[in-house]
Amino acid sequence: MVQVPRYEILENGLGFKGVWRQNFFKNNNPLVLELGCGKGEYTIGLAEMFPEKNFIGIDIKGARMWRGAKTATNNKMKNVGFLRTQIELLQSCFASEEVNEIWITFPDPQIKYRRRRKRLTAPDMLNIYAGVTAKNALLHLKTDSQFLHGYTLGVLEGNNHKVIEALYDIDKQNPHNQILQIKTNYENIFRQMGLPITYVKFRLNM
Repeated sequence: MVQVPRYEILENGLGFKGVWRQNFFKNNNPLVLELGCGKGEYTIGLAEMFPEKNFIGIDIKGARMWRGAKTATNNKMKNVGFLRTQIELLQSCFASEEVNEIWITFPDPQIKYRRRRKRLTAPDMLNIYAGVTAKNALLHLKTDSQFLHGYTLGVLEGNNHKVIEALYDIDKQNPHNQILQIKTNYENIFRQMGLPITYVKFRLNM
């Protein structure tokens, strides 16, 4: 297998399925994904905060991830990678129980009913995540959308998933959590609009 630089945006993860730690990161550290990573601000922020973990930002638009990949390259970050693929294809890129944690940051809430299956916390999407996450893996949703926040809590409760923490406004309810203080480009825009930022931490009932 050809060695791929850790900072490079991969077009697919088929060749690394099941061996991301060994063949890509060259270690055995926990693996964390950011889904819909955009410019990669959260992936980079988390990787700087937790050098003992491996992070992969995933998005379908490679032009967005270029910013994060460039930052990782310039800072010589060895625990960061970026993968260009559809989130629906996660099980083609990662093996069962290979992923230890997932972050979903400011996804499109897909408010229209006909788009409900595209919501990143829809039941079918959670089933995809269950196919790649380890037992007791943590999942996080951070969003400005009160609609998606409430929808997600309803889906989690209705499917017996475990909600660990649910905040309707992180600034009022948990302002000192450094992990939640990492900001994406979208978050800065939403904050300028005066929108509260919500957060849900949960585990899947597997």
